Amino acid sequence: MNAAHAQKELASFGSPAAAQLALRFFKCGPGQYGAGDHFIGVKAAPLRQLAREFRQLPLSQVKILLDSKIHEERSLALLILSLQFPRSSDPEQKAIYDFYMAHTRQINNWDLVDGSAPTIVGGYLFPRSRKPLTSLAKSSSLWERRIAIVATQHFIRKNDLADTVKISRLLLKDKEDLIHKAAGWMLREVGDRDLATLEAFLADHGPVMPRTMLRYAIEKFPEAQRKDLLVSFPPAKRERM
Repeated sequence: MNAAHAQKELASFGSPAAAQLALRFFKCGPGQYGAGDHFIGVKAAPLRQLAREFRQLPLSQVKILLDSKIHEERSLALLILSLQFPRSSDPEQKAIYDFYMAHTRQINNWDLVDGSAPTIVGGYLFPRSRKPLTSLAKSSSLWERRIAIVATQHFIRKNDLADTVKISRLLLKDKEDLIHKAAGWMLREVGDRDLATLEAFLADHGPVMPRTMLRYAIEKFPEAQRKDLLVSFPPAKRERM
């Protein structure tokens, strides 16, 4: 079992029509965030199936997949790592985490980040210092900044909310809509567990939150409350501040 075997099986599930749809869905046109990516049109279910089949693939072979120009091969690599990580020893988990952090350049679309960062980055850092998240949140890389905030989903699931609040605060002035969506999503999950923490964040930062971040954060609020907050924090007001 090796990367070449995995690539061959993956290609057998490909669909040119699905590949064309993926190019549009993942914004791969010129100037878009996924520009230059390549798809072969493999859907999520076969990817998960193959990840289970190749879950014992060593890091040297996973690296071949993660270095690929083909999006689904990188996705398969990250799914394999996400299956390996929870069942690995402490030294093995460190090796997976270090490998992941050394290859963030290849983790270059939102689906790749969202399917791996909570398990690998969040899982590794949960009992350790969270300082790497601050560095990621200040990165010039859109995807490293998204890793920083989405990784905290693991903490949220453990009712540890402070780092989500901290990283969201660092990202308030971010220019990228994909970061606004991710931070708003994580803040919404914070509110699911501790509404007071989310309400305190909104009271402190609502006037300067990007509109998308605000909308995502309050998505589960009652409709009347959502409307009141959107009126209270209009875009023009935030821009002046």
